[in-house]
Amino acid sequence: VLDPAMLRPGRFDRRGVVALPDMAGRGSIIAVHTKKVPICDGVNLDSLARGTPGFSGADLANMVNEAALIAAKCNKTEVLQEDFESAKDKVLMGTERKSMIFSKHELINTAYHEAGHTLVAKLVNADPVHKVTIIPRGRALGLTQMLPEEDRYSVTKSYTLDQIAVLYGGRIAEDLKFGDITTGAGNDIDRATELARKMVCEWGMSESIGPISFGKKGDSIFLGKDIQQPQDYSAKTAEKIDEEVKRIMTEQYDRAYKILKENWDQLSAIAEALIVYETLSSTDIDTLMGGDKLTREPPKVRMTTREDLANRQQKSNEEAEKKAKDADKDTLLGPLADGATD
Repeated sequence: VLDPAMLRPGRFDRRGVVALPDMAGRGSIIAVHTKKVPICDGVNLDSLARGTPGFSGADLANMVNEAALIAAKCNKTEVLQEDFESAKDKVLMGTERKSMIFSKHELINTAYHEAGHTLVAKLVNADPVHKVTIIPRGRALGLTQMLPEEDRYSVTKSYTLDQIAVLYGGRIAEDLKFGDITTGAGNDIDRATELARKMVCEWGMSESIGPISFGKKGDSIFLGKDIQQPQDYSAKTAEKIDEEVKRIMTEQYDRAYKILKENWDQLSAIAEALIVYETLSSTDIDTLMGGDKLTREPPKVRMTTREDLANRQQKSNEEAEKKAKDADKDTLLGPLADGATD
């Protein structure tokens, strides 16, 4: 962090802004990092560059390194496309935590939550759903990952409203399934509120408020320029802003509610498939929404619920009791147990 005095004219006259790479730039960066990595001939680097919008050079380097590690753990001599896809998911969503123990209810609740996000995203003009999982990654109990088809440098009002509707999909799905809600939607609500407030206060996307910017950010006099947001509008205007933010969020909540209620069968199909397969790709989701069932085998290593642990413990106790009874029986019968006679 530079002191503002260092940025006065005559001291640092040139400033360079390093933006995130576009698709061509990502392709070149991936090519550089894969030079010393033995990759299979079938790996499509252009596809990797197209499927990693928003990645920095460090993210791409990390992805290539993770792909090589994944291949090495499986004793492969070359890195395959599937290894790169797994590495991309790890960089995007974090490391899988299959060791977490859920109750069966929590697992089902998470499945419906993520299915709600997924279905709303598929039925509005949102980014394509890349993958949805109920395997915990990072701090999240489940994730719905959406990737834009191309680099996006600005967003429209309709796109932003669609994003708010998608964020509410998880909470609504929980409510429709169980008639109750959980704290799992806390981050979704935070992000939806932030988007709605930016629409009103920064982007001029409110018809009633108009194309006006409120709460202009200012820099403090302290080193590092801590961001402050002074209120440069009246209390009456603040009340109007709050009302407009609430209106936007309520409308998108009602919109997402209607979508999920009218497409309950598709929501249930996605949620039930998540419970069985734990992770669904975009192809899997399209198959389920078309009314078909998935034919691939479920994963061999599955998440463990508390009920599973209890059943295993009960079975282990029953086996131990049986062995103890057999041992007692042999002790009581003595030689007669072997068929001896007087």
